[in-house]
Amino acid sequence: MGVRIVVLPSICLFDDPVQVKVEGLSALQAVTLRASLEDETGELFQSFAYHRADSNGELDLTEAASLGGSYSGVEPMGLLWSLEAKTPFKRLAKRNVLTPFHITFEVYEGHGVSGQLLGRCLCERRFLAEGVKRVPVREGRLKATLFLPPGPGSFPGLIDLYGSGGGLVEYRASLLASRGFATLALAYLAFEDFPAFPEFLELDYFGEAVEFLKKQQQVKASAIGVLGLSKGADMALALVAFWPGIKAAVSISGTGFNSFIPLRVKGLTVPALSYNLEKMKAVGEAVDFSEILEGPRDPAALKCRIPAEKSSSKFLFLSGQDDRNWQSECYCQEAVQCLQQNGRHVEFYCYPGAGHLLEPPYMPLCYASIHKPFGLIMLWGGKWREHAKAQEDAWQRIQNFFRQHLQDSMIKSYL
Repeated sequence: MGVRIVVLPSICLFDDPVQVKVEGLSALQAVTLRASLEDETGELFQSFAYHRADSNGELDLTEAASLGGSYSGVEPMGLLWSLEAKTPFKRLAKRNVLTPFHITFEVYEGHGVSGQLLGRCLCERRFLAEGVKRVPVREGRLKATLFLPPGPGSFPGLIDLYGSGGGLVEYRASLLASRGFATLALAYLAFEDFPAFPEFLELDYFGEAVEFLKKQQQVKASAIGVLGLSKGADMALALVAFWPGIKAAVSISGTGFNSFIPLRVKGLTVPALSYNLEKMKAVGEAVDFSEILEGPRDPAALKCRIPAEKSSSKFLFLSGQDDRNWQSECYCQEAVQCLQQNGRHVEFYCYPGAGHLLEPPYMPLCYASIHKPFGLIMLWGGKWREHAKAQEDAWQRIQNFFRQHLQDSMIKSYL
């Protein structure tokens, strides 16, 4: 029998774990496993792991330790979370969720890819489960994409917000819909005719998204939540604080303050938290912004704070201790303390070694990348293994949190 590499399941969602096995090797044979994919721009991402077969000539990555390469130790999903671009500062992201990522797994003789290719297989990792509908939304001012789980519903509804990089980011929303949440991915910066640096943001725009979602036949209007990353996390908290009817909010790597762009709320303006670019640090070709913002206890920052405690929503805060974009752990601690003092339900998890960009699981760490609106290489932080573990844990916590506080509220409304 020849060498055979097997990935199970070979077709699955991107956030699903897989089992990687190699059969037909010689006893204790030294080999290299390689995973690779090309993103939609043609950029190659790849990873390597050096292994030695067991006495039966087999490898199972659920129990076999990598001896080196992109990672070491027993890491069943290591070949995926350690994928790295050949071009520096490239971030892996899915632009078209209607198509999967095709990942090639290969096994080579010896340690390194100069040896003989012994076997190859393909794995298809999708961003839409069977039956999930993708609906482009251009209603009024809204620029968004709605993802609806299969079936008549009714489903809990989520508003999904990304950060200052802008655009219409769909892959997290499509995966959440694949897990049973009707999810609206909402653009608000640097998309179509939206500028990257508007004079101000209007809360009413985000409120229109909430009301649009509530109107959908498959959505339970009394079970609406919001989640956001970075600047999107702060907008999620602002939406909860100033717009009625949102039951649960998740802040990922946020601050609890209004950052960078003033926010108009019902005739008032919440100013942007002040920053000092002289505190920006150069780290190689990248810049570290982690110390440029006013501290959360600075008296001048008080007018920029988002009063999330005004809402009776439930809250989940997630951040990384190695966040190099801003000190999200410190800011989140302040927000959580204020919510607790006001008797609100709040959960907070801060992950050692995790960076700023906490994404769905198995998306590889992006330590630094080009921030197009800023025109800079931004340092995001994170350590490969720790960040990967944080993403796995955070993704389950997000889903469990929304199920508990949105689906449970749906059940109670039927009783």
